[in-house]
Amino acid sequence: MKRTGAVIAGLTMLVLLLIQMAGAGEIQQKITAESAIEQIVKRGTIRVGMDVFVPWAMKDKKGELIGFEIDVARQLAKDMGIQIEFVPTKWSGIIPSLIAGKFDVIIGGMTVTAERNMKINFTTPYYFTGQGLLANKKMTEGFTFDDFNRPGVTLAARLGSTAAIAARDRFPLATLRLFDDEPAAVQEVKNGRVHAMVAGQPLPVQSAATAPDLLKVYPDQLMKEPICFGVRKGDVDTLNFFNNWIEVVRSRGWIDERYNYWFNTTQWQSLVL
Repeated sequence: MKRTGAVIAGLTMLVLLLIQMAGAGEIQQKITAESAIEQIVKRGTIRVGMDVFVPWAMKDKKGELIGFEIDVARQLAKDMGIQIEFVPTKWSGIIPSLIAGKFDVIIGGMTVTAERNMKINFTTPYYFTGQGLLANKKMTEGFTFDDFNRPGVTLAARLGSTAAIAARDRFPLATLRLFDDEPAAVQEVKNGRVHAMVAGQPLPVQSAATAPDLLKVYPDQLMKEPICFGVRKGDVDTLNFFNNWIEVVRSRGWIDERYNYWFNTTQWQSLVL
């Protein structure tokens, strides 16, 4: 009787184990099926969320999207053997749009912050950027970098950007105005409606170079930041794929080559001007 009871107990445990394994297998299949990378492959198209700002993403004379992030996204799609669909989205709403499933990934010059990382996951960095200060030459004549941190000074930055965070941290006494896009902020600096703007490089350097009579750039760097893809929470497969892809293209020097073209030269400006 004891032996029979032991056998029954053993069989019961085996059955429970098999049920658990089957359940785990179903869960794994569900997770895999719901991953963005699986959906991208089935669809044959990767949907990329981005905002338009120079030289990360902008339109050329023909109305086509060009820029550093556009190159990165297109190379990713090419290596995956699929099509690409860009989904231009205002920066202030880009994370909610990703979470809502309006696109698969953010490839748009997004830096990592603790607040953002609580909402979405980030890949390993594929390059780094710094924040710079672009000023109206006439309004800020004789200004040192520290002179921007005082009452009566008005600064501009893009809404929802780390440039806005850097401006508040470095110049807490100044008034900060936020804009939906950077071209509008640059125009405010040119028109003398704000003293200066904080933005990721190379926008300050390149903007000053195109209008040296109106604008000047300060050499001081407010912060150095890692730039990453943004993906939805809980999607390990997609995160793993993008991390591996970034490692491969960086090791080949492709990222550095594209970065140098868009950030350290002005060869591309004839495409948009």
